[in-house]
Amino acid sequence: MDKKQVIVLGAGPGGYAAAFQAANLGLEVTLIDPKPDPGGVCLFHGCIPSKALLHLAKVKKETLLAEEWGLSFSDAKIDLHKVRSWKESVVKQLTGGLGQLAKSRKVKYLRGTAKLTGTNRLEFTPEDGKKQEIEFKNLIIATGASSTALPDIGFDDDRIMNSQTALELRDIPKKLLIVGAGYIGLEMSVIYKALGSEVTIVEFTPDILPGVDQDLKDVFKKERKDLMDKTLFNTQVTSVTKKGKKLKVKLKTKDGEKQEEAFDKMLIAIGSTPNSKGIGLEEAGIETDEKGFIRVDLVRRTNIRNIYAIGDVAGQPMLAHKASHEGRIAAEHIAGNKTAYEPKAIPAVVFTDPEIAWTGLTETGAKEQGINYEVAKFPWAASGRALTLGVKSGLTKLIIDPESGRILGAAMAGTDAGSLVAEATLAVEMGAVARDLELTIHPHPTLSETIMEAAEIYYGHATHVHRRKKKQN
Repeated sequence: MDKKQVIVLGAGPGGYAAAFQAANLGLEVTLIDPKPDPGGVCLFHGCIPSKALLHLAKVKKETLLAEEWGLSFSDAKIDLHKVRSWKESVVKQLTGGLGQLAKSRKVKYLRGTAKLTGTNRLEFTPEDGKKQEIEFKNLIIATGASSTALPDIGFDDDRIMNSQTALELRDIPKKLLIVGAGYIGLEMSVIYKALGSEVTIVEFTPDILPGVDQDLKDVFKKERKDLMDKTLFNTQVTSVTKKGKKLKVKLKTKDGEKQEEAFDKMLIAIGSTPNSKGIGLEEAGIETDEKGFIRVDLVRRTNIRNIYAIGDVAGQPMLAHKASHEGRIAAEHIAGNKTAYEPKAIPAVVFTDPEIAWTGLTETGAKEQGINYEVAKFPWAASGRALTLGVKSGLTKLIIDPESGRILGAAMAGTDAGSLVAEATLAVEMGAVARDLELTIHPHPTLSETIMEAAEIYYGHATHVHRRKKKQN
């Protein structure tokens, strides 16, 4: 039996990054996935198609904003077929490109599924169904995660969508219920609102984005009153029945109040469950935690020395860039290099309009952990670039160690916050102090200046905001 040097199970951002890095290091690599090309859920059904549609929503919003400035357009019309085709062309270009990169690196791509049958072999099932046993020296599990369903409410009806099927854009429902006000629920609400749906959001907790700093959430709520006015907090779905072409949904608040409403479709966005079942973990003796995540060490190795796990299946945070980084770490270790997964900061972005981003220590986390900190916050109302973009609110804040001035974390809410957070992440990783950001010349006029001016505020001499407080460190 042919024994593979490295097999990567799953070709999402973690899996293909691991495979490509292993190939770069001179290892013989086999990549297994059901899709025709690498990319996984992120490129085929998640990150990329959703961001394409969110950009469309942003363009539509900006055409309305331009009317306030004196630039008028005819009424925006949605051609769903063209929108769908454009979205799919973006996905095809990126995934096809990854397929070519796999070939150029001599990564063997096997389309199909696989299940472990021991610590050094698996059963591979290709598209034709003819199963075969494959041995391996090293394995990287990158099987990702799947949308979590509501109890007793599955996805067996095409009117009940998850984040993947919602991005297929089969139609535009007149009335849409979105269950969950986390980042996926909010992103999808922005998309479908722009496409013309009447969106209602139901959230079990008292606010949007559980765990995110309140001032960041407040920016979104202020800017998106069109969505917040139709959001029901402290509310859960108790039952869903089909009545003709409608879904009859019963809702109940924590106070026991009940109501019933009909919707054309509903989207369940209450989180993700790791794809750790049905892949033979028990047969290989691989340990998982109580939530089904595979237990790994600093090099992403499981309790079985030649088997690694990365990405969503290996624990929080469930982010594509975290998976890619883990994949490269695992590949480096298999190649015999000294490495470890020890990030000081992992940036997170909610790609709504406005965007919300944070990295490193958050205010919420600092309070929960009892960490002493100070905040330097710059309001975007004082940013020239923000005003030229028509941004009415937004903020950039730094979380700072009061003793050393070191940057512990940062957060932004507003246009392109997801791009701004990278500089702050680098500052945390390099142990930069606020003075470093203050003395770094930033281009003007840009939103990146808000990071510099937040640092200036900390020392009490911001150019565009007057603060009397002065720091000496």
